[in-house]
Amino acid sequence: MFVRERRKALRFGADRYSRRLREGTGLSPYRAELAKQGLIPRVDCVSIERVIAPTEIIERLGLSAEAPDVVRRENWYYASDGASEHPVQVGVTYVPWRIAEGTPLATSANLGRGSLYARFEERGHRITRSREEVSARMPSPEEARGLMLPTGVPVLEVLHTGFDQAGRPFEVTRFVMRADLAALDYDMAVEESDD
Repeated sequence: MFVRERRKALRFGADRYSRRLREGTGLSPYRAELAKQGLIPRVDCVSIERVIAPTEIIERLGLSAEAPDVVRRENWYYASDGASEHPVQVGVTYVPWRIAEGTPLATSANLGRGSLYARFEERGHRITRSREEVSARMPSPEEARGLMLPTGVPVLEVLHTGFDQAGRPFEVTRFVMRADLAALDYDMAVEESDD
């Protein structure tokens, strides 16, 4: 008996948000990453709604108490090796209403060439830096069902904040990933000081 190991979908850290990748492929970070790995991506945008941001998101985005509105976009991400498809992660993105208002960010699952970050750049917010906090935990019952997790498999939670050319945060996404099907690969420059 041979057990076929499922390939993990790698997340390529800073490269996933590069303008070079977006302009060269015209794809979203997730689709470009999977294509690079020979996997077939599928993304379902299950909801787009204007909401009052949770306190943590208000703080991360630096929103005022007078303008706490955001667009909340929920995406489910799948990967296929051609033989079978599996849910890999769910991502909930929060975009300040002042950025999303009147754009496809507030209304459309199909964001066109370059996807989310191309639309941000059109609004004057080019991603130049991101902060990602990674933790592991056991899934909620809803996450376990939606991600079709085998019993005992944890999830990785990546809390991503995108910063623009002026150093301002303009979007926050909470990714919840199957730990058995996802992996993180970060290659970061380290600045040395003379201290």
